[in-house]
Amino acid sequence: MKLKHLLPALTGVVMLGLWYGIHLSINPEHRFVLPSPGDVIAAFAVHGRQLWSATGVTGVAALIGFLASAVVSFALALGLSLSPLVRASFYPYLMMLQMTPIIVFAPILIMWVGPGLPSVALITFLICFFPLVVNTTQGLVSTDHNLVDLFRLYRARKRQEVWLLRVPAALPYYLTGLRIAATLAPIGAIVGDLYAGSSAAGSSGLGYLTLMYSANAEMGPLFATAALCCLLGGIFVMVVVALNWWVLHKWHDSFTRTDG
Repeated sequence: MKLKHLLPALTGVVMLGLWYGIHLSINPEHRFVLPSPGDVIAAFAVHGRQLWSATGVTGVAALIGFLASAVVSFALALGLSLSPLVRASFYPYLMMLQMTPIIVFAPILIMWVGPGLPSVALITFLICFFPLVVNTTQGLVSTDHNLVDLFRLYRARKRQEVWLLRVPAALPYYLTGLRIAATLAPIGAIVGDLYAGSSAAGSSGLGYLTLMYSANAEMGPLFATAALCCLLGGIFVMVVVALNWWVLHKWHDSFTRTDG
């Protein structure tokens, strides 16, 4: 096994050692503010059922919002790319809404659909939607004009131009948007849960647990919650990265081109 394959594990060991060292260097009276890795593991033993249940709730909300944004954004981007007039009418507003903090709409969404999973999934959808639709639209309208002219020279139908040329050419843009959305989906679900989550047993997510543990100064469980947030985000990103490789690795330059 090469050294570079061991480096992440070695780095992790060093970081754990530094964590322990900093924990021990703090005055014992204030040491609770930075629990040791052992305290975090102990929190999983004590609060494991609650923590994993909340992770499932947040994961479901993130997945619903992510998948809905993936489908709706692609359909809307396709419509925007087919009509310059429609694109000129709506694209500036999409850009403007992309820069708007979606969380300011949380109180409105709670009034519309109620607290809990519906609001959290809708907040996640809105956070993921705008990067996806903007990226995909850009990809669909950026197709090589020489190839477009070639399709039209051979009298290809519009749907053939769209599905055989524009959509494949836009896939890297769409998948880049998916990677951004995969990063944002767990964040959106957690932040949405902070504002619109439900405290009902079995329906509280990681955001609600963060508020609860923070209010009670339970630092071990709070760090355990943070670890699960990182795990959830990592799973989303790894799945999209794998999808990106599966779709593009046989033909796209980012995978097929070799330097030198």
